Amino acid sequence: MSGRACQGGGREEPVLIDGFSHVLPITTRWADVDVYGHVNNVVYYSYFDTVVNEQLVSAGLLDPQTSPIIGLVVETRCTYFRSLTYPAPVRAGMRVAKLGSSSVRYEIALFQGEDPRAAAQGHFVHVYVDRASQKPVPIPDPVRALLQTLVV
Repeated sequence: MSGRACQGGGREEPVLIDGFSHVLPITTRWADVDVYGHVNNVVYYSYFDTVVNEQLVSAGLLDPQTSPIIGLVVETRCTYFRSLTYPAPVRAGMRVAKLGSSSVRYEIALFQGEDPRAAAQGHFVHVYVDRASQKPVPIPDPVRALLQTLVV
């Protein structure tokens, strides 16, 4: 994640929850757990998607069925530090690392229970497009205004 140097050229360190202004509680589900007894790695990306879209939907800036301009995911990355488990709750922190004319890069971290250190962290990039043409368009002003409040 931006601004987080790797110690001694090695792996990045887990971020802390206090670096996120938007945090969404997520309830893990039985179906999230794989045969190894922990939340499956693909579910982490579902949590990333959930925290981003929950913020847009709850602010009234996205209707997944009818909005003429939508954000499409063009890039994701996740670094795993510790396994998430069921039934312990998860908190998903989100902030905006880069806000372009038609794209936004979110930084997201997942925290288990009350642990302030990320169990996993990464990023998620949306490019805003016209739903009908699928061509990039500028981020709508109301969406941009919300995203600017999340810029680090």
